[in-house]
Amino acid sequence: MSPSPGSGFTYAGSGVDIDAGERAVTLMRTAVERTRRPEVVGGLGGFAGLFALDTARYRRPLLASSTDGVGTKIALARALDRHDTVGIDLVAMVVDDLVACGAEPLFLQDYVAVGRVVPERVAAIVTGIAAGCEQAGAALVGGETAEHGDLMDPDEYDLAATAVGVVEADAVLGPERVRDGDVVVAMGASGFHSNGYSLVRRVVAAAGLDLTATPAGLDRPLGDVLLEPTRVYALDCLALVAELGTDGVHAYAHITGGGLAGNTARVVPDGLGAVLDRGTWALPAAVRLLEEHGVPRGESERAFNCGVGMVAVVAADAADRAVQLLAGRGVPAWPAGRVTRGGTGARLVGTYR
Repeated sequence: MSPSPGSGFTYAGSGVDIDAGERAVTLMRTAVERTRRPEVVGGLGGFAGLFALDTARYRRPLLASSTDGVGTKIALARALDRHDTVGIDLVAMVVDDLVACGAEPLFLQDYVAVGRVVPERVAAIVTGIAAGCEQAGAALVGGETAEHGDLMDPDEYDLAATAVGVVEADAVLGPERVRDGDVVVAMGASGFHSNGYSLVRRVVAAAGLDLTATPAGLDRPLGDVLLEPTRVYALDCLALVAELGTDGVHAYAHITGGGLAGNTARVVPDGLGAVLDRGTWALPAAVRLLEEHGVPRGESERAFNCGVGMVAVVAADAADRAVQLLAGRGVPAWPAGRVTRGGTGARLVGTYR
């Protein structure tokens, strides 16, 4: 029906509430300001985020960037009406990719697309993003909240972010540094992190699992386990390099989609192979639960991190020190395998504890 003469069209009537968006910014402002670094120029609300990189600190700085999202884990956050942790997941996905090459995360910008701006919900999401930035030592210099009322359901939303970091050109980590005899140090995951949730949700629905109940083998409700935010490893990885140098730390692999073997293979050079021993850690109970409801082991190891969220490939004589340093920072870590000649990529052997 056409509007009556004189009534006119309004933006709010088209599904975009500018006033709600401004209230959301007001609610999130304090959390965002806590992420501020000395290099940030200006404040929240400008058209662009400004960051004064002190080039005098570096010999030959390289800028690194990473973009990612949270994926369908958001569907579980919506189902449970809990929105304060997916922002941490978002930050972890981008900054832990950055640190894989040895880069220090400097700043991040987010993009939040919503069907309808509910200021309190948007503020909860961005407060989680700010908390993740604090864990990573990165400034949240800006972002965008876009209301797409004619494209998305009112309670629907999606998240993405881009982070920028810096690393010295002669300190870039990666397969070029990996050598025969290096040790693969595993770092424990906090949960499923932000990968495999399309499969997780399908199994939960097919098995009729109650997100508010505590299944046998778990110590808290399933929904709590599945919404556990991704561990942010960035500062821990940087601390390891600061202590051991690039002679000690040769590469990092962020264990996301593709699983432990698939992602570790990305930092193993041609002519070498990494062998990872399942017997060095226990398969998480939540993964076993999904396997009991029909997920084959091989599929688990491709879709989920199976308890390892990051690996460091380190020199053999640095492995014990690396484990000690990480443990001292509250990150469970252990030698999980070794790089050897004669193989290719990375493979898992043995049986989980």
